Amino acid sequence: MTKNKKDISKLFKKNLPILVAEISANHNGKLERAKKLIKCAKINGADAVKLQTYSHDTMTIKSDKKYFRINKGLWKGYKLWDLYNKAQTPFHWHKELFSYAKKLGILCFSTPFDETAVDLLEKLKCPIYKVASFEMTDLALIKKIIKTGKPIIISTGMANLQEIETTFNYAKKNGAKNIILLYCVSNYPSKVSDFNLNNIGILKKKFNCTIGFSDHSTDHTVAASAIAAGAEIVEKHIALENQRTGFDIDFSLKGKEIKKFKNILNSTYKLLGKDFFYRNSSEKGSLQFRRSIFAIRNIKKGEKFTKKNIKRIRPGYGLSPIYYEKILNKKSSTQIFKGEPIRTQHFHISKRKKYN
Repeated sequence: MTKNKKDISKLFKKNLPILVAEISANHNGKLERAKKLIKCAKINGADAVKLQTYSHDTMTIKSDKKYFRINKGLWKGYKLWDLYNKAQTPFHWHKELFSYAKKLGILCFSTPFDETAVDLLEKLKCPIYKVASFEMTDLALIKKIIKTGKPIIISTGMANLQEIETTFNYAKKNGAKNIILLYCVSNYPSKVSDFNLNNIGILKKKFNCTIGFSDHSTDHTVAASAIAAGAEIVEKHIALENQRTGFDIDFSLKGKEIKKFKNILNSTYKLLGKDFFYRNSSEKGSLQFRRSIFAIRNIKKGEKFTKKNIKRIRPGYGLSPIYYEKILNKKSSTQIFKGEPIRTQHFHISKRKKYN
């Protein structure tokens, strides 16, 4: 395991891959539902749960001007101030939600959307900070977060490589020591055709840091493929088992789907194996069924091996077929009966190489 992987496992106190369950606005304005979502995340195997910390007044201003209206997508028809007023997780809930998560034994952290949110979260000893895609160019906010000394996760939705580089370098310059980038497509819900999962490898190579994936799709194979592409953390919105309404319900995992999703991520990660080529120990039992060299006629001592008395056949108890042409016309050092495997003691090969 690389140092980065060890650091991430230690940070979340879990084995990779990490699943972060995003509550977002699916509490529908009810504190008890928010607590139920935290419990749902815990019992279904999520490694951490995340909140969003903002108010309608810290996100935008109340205005009827066209700039503040949403004209397409899931939230079409809303004014920004009205949407955030309904979708917010109120500041005064946070202490209870952090305490409840701690009681359940699941890591809880949040996305602050302005400096006042950071101040609140610091009082609650928030262990990690997430920067949303829409705020990833807000360098003043990022500077405020960095001053906490906590790890910072930055989503990269909508950003070009130059913007990501500017933000990453700014964070580094200002003292950030643990930066995680999340590849993200800010389309809700995202379509499979929206993604370029090769971006995960590109980001990892360019910035030499842990890369994760923020998933707003409805297809579980997208996140699994992201793990295969090198993501070590996946963030996914969640809802309750039979929940039908919620601002993010269209791209959220419901109840037991969380566990299935986590199992898919785990299986994919295990399938990747190690960073070097090796033969799996589970294959040992199959070695006996490989082809090898056998006597197909009785062979006298001193008789030459020919195509008429030896053959490459299954099973694999004899010498590897790699040696077949090398031993043709060599003399047998002992008598060999039909059906016996040909082995090295039956002749001499100089500088013999062992094949497994």
